[in-house]
Amino acid sequence: MSNALITATAATVTTAVVVAGTALAAPAAAEPPGTALSSTSQFGPAQFGPAQTRPAQTRPAQTGPAPFDDARGEAARLDAVRDRSGAPIHRVYATREGLTGHTTANGRRIRQNDHFVALPSRRVLSEDDQGTHSVRVCAPSTGRCEYAPVWDVGPWNIDDNYWNSAHYRERFADLPRGVPEAAAAHYDGYNSGKDGFGRSVRNPAGIDLADGTFYDGLGLTSNAWVDVTFLWLGDGPTGTIRTGTGEPLNVRSGPGTSYAKVGTAAAGAHVTIECTVWGQWIDGHLGSTPLWNRIGPGHFISDAYTRTGTGRPVAPPC
Repeated sequence: MSNALITATAATVTTAVVVAGTALAAPAAAEPPGTALSSTSQFGPAQFGPAQTRPAQTRPAQTGPAPFDDARGEAARLDAVRDRSGAPIHRVYATREGLTGHTTANGRRIRQNDHFVALPSRRVLSEDDQGTHSVRVCAPSTGRCEYAPVWDVGPWNIDDNYWNSAHYRERFADLPRGVPEAAAAHYDGYNSGKDGFGRSVRNPAGIDLADGTFYDGLGLTSNAWVDVTFLWLGDGPTGTIRTGTGEPLNVRSGPGTSYAKVGTAAAGAHVTIECTVWGQWIDGHLGSTPLWNRIGPGHFISDAYTRTGTGRPVAPPC
């Protein structure tokens, strides 16, 4: 693989993220609208051979969205950025899934303004209404985040768990951790510029966003680079978002509804609880309580909508 992708894409992905509320690099410039891809579930199972090694060739011209900002050229470890729980964070290109009325890989019929994500590996597909595998996806261009379950497979591939190290990666183990095969194919001609199905890769997407996550959760208007935290790879006490209506929960900047909304947590999402604090009393789906949980940097949700198995704090005080 050429050094171009490793020193540019790899470095940028890990250095241009926000950890514990501190911006490590300026967000990438706004991207032009792209063509949203459906999850690969609509294509059904496919059989194909091992990944091809990219032949020696001139790097193709980049016609898609440029992933580089002022971090271009910096050298960095792809797995160097993690959240407080130890979960890895990677910057990847996100596309809008759409497909209202279609069926996801886990059998869910996609609803209007649905809230979930698709990742290109069947290994992390959660059951409908469950969030064993969930992510925190944040858009630097809007400053908003959503916690969402993985309910579909795609984009482009179905066996590219790029968030794992080479030892655990199902395919494409020669790529650096955190680099989706589609990104390597699009920018560096990896696998002759094709995905695992042999299709020419038209954009570098590493995650698909359902419409509700895309528009309402992150406030996006076009495909964009996002920072994704793979929450199941972290440690610590956890809870599941239960609103009773299936609608997402507002995430606040502090322990009360008077604090600014900074994102959403989809019903069914599995979140890590960093610490707890007593705040505004809330009457919610799971009871009445003044207990609030911090689930990310400056991200608070009421315990009245968080199923932890107990009504008491499950993490230390903030």
